Amino acid sequence: LAGTDQAPGEYFYQDGVRLKRYRGMGSLEAMSKGGEKRYVWEDASSGAAVKVAQGVSGAVQDKGTLRRYIPYLTQGVRHGLQDAVLASLDEARERLYADELRFEIRSPAAQKEGGVHGLHSYQKRLY
Repeated sequence: LAGTDQAPGEYFYQDGVRLKRYRGMGSLEAMSKGGEKRYVWEDASSGAAVKVAQGVSGAVQDKGTLRRYIPYLTQGVRHGLQDAVLASLDEARERLYADELRFEIRSPAAQKEGGVHGLHSYQKRLY
C-alpha cells in the first residue's frame, strides 16, 4: 500500500500536503536501483540491451500506518472466502491441494475490460 509508513520512500511536503515518493517496480527509477532484470531484453541482431520502462514514479498522499488498513484487508479476505463458499483459509488450502479449488488469473487488460470502461462518467445504482 503505497503511501503508508511501512512502504519505502521519503516523505516531503508540497502545497501543505504531506506526500511520499512512489516508484513502480517497472519505472526507470526502480530499474536504476537494481530492479531491471525483468525489464531488459537483448537485441539478438546487435547484442544491445533494450530497457523498457513499464511503470511510473510519482507521489502519493500520506496514508499513515498500515495497521488502519488491516481490518479492511481481513474483511476482503472473508468476503472472498464467502464468495467461494469456503469457511476458512484452512479449508481453502485443503481444497486447493486436493485439486478441488483453482484460481483464475486475469490480465490487467481483462480486468479493465470486465469493468466499466470507455465512459466519461457513470452512475452506479444499487437497485
